[in-house]
Amino acid sequence: MESNELTVVIVTFKSEEKIFSCINSIPSEIRVIVVENSNNITFKEEIEKKYSNVQCILSGDNKGYAVANNIGLKNVETKFALVLNPDTTLNKDSISSFFKSINEVNDFWLIGPSNHQYLNYDFKNDQMLEVENLKGFAIFFNLKKFNKEFFDENFFLFFEEIDLCKTVRKKGGKIFVHKNLLINHEGSSSVRKNKRLELEKNRNWHWMWSTFYFHKKYRGFLIALLIILPSFLSSIIRTIFYQILFNKEKRDIYFCRMSGIINSVAGRKSWYRPSLD
Repeated sequence: MESNELTVVIVTFKSEEKIFSCINSIPSEIRVIVVENSNNITFKEEIEKKYSNVQCILSGDNKGYAVANNIGLKNVETKFALVLNPDTTLNKDSISSFFKSINEVNDFWLIGPSNHQYLNYDFKNDQMLEVENLKGFAIFFNLKKFNKEFFDENFFLFFEEIDLCKTVRKKGGKIFVHKNLLINHEGSSSVRKNKRLELEKNRNWHWMWSTFYFHKKYRGFLIALLIILPSFLSSIIRTIFYQILFNKEKRDIYFCRMSGIINSVAGRKSWYRPSLD
């Protein structure tokens, strides 16, 4: 049965406003592993009581997207896994479309939905399209290909799925989207909205950190430095500019961009965490 071959992995962090809609859209016979990036035992008890098919794993603290997804994927016992963001919902045909897709290709590592990136692409007479990258909000894994090695845990936020796809392609693996596989995604809405500034600072810090780290990983330190240099100079100028204008909010955002670059260039871990309590 299809339900015995697939497990859904969802990473959450203060995502109570979205996670229940997500889980409600998943057929109840499919096992779901929720990895909550905290030590919120109340959340774990509530979600496991509400859904008999859900196991909630507490990471202990906010370990980020890559580490938490790896925790979930390493606990999957089925042939396939679907990594899903909490601000997504499945269509009624999403799961059946995935299982149809694996009958149309002889060999695959990753499969993603066609909406957003490839919705308007001309598939011609084919249902499947081989691609270089997938969006990270929904990715199906053929687990036998990975040997328990998934996301690069140095990333806390951003570039994880790009790095994953690049690693798969370097190993000769195939990545596809399926024309009729659609999954709804709201985007940037899985955490409570009353912490906008903290989230913006977090995004800017990690975008810069991950940008340099990604390019250093694949193109070397000097090329990565040249790529990041305009952003670094801009962040310094804007930090000073908004300090002069007494605009603390924008000053803090650009300071976080500058700090993310400095820490990544210095080889420090991706340590910044938002304050959302």
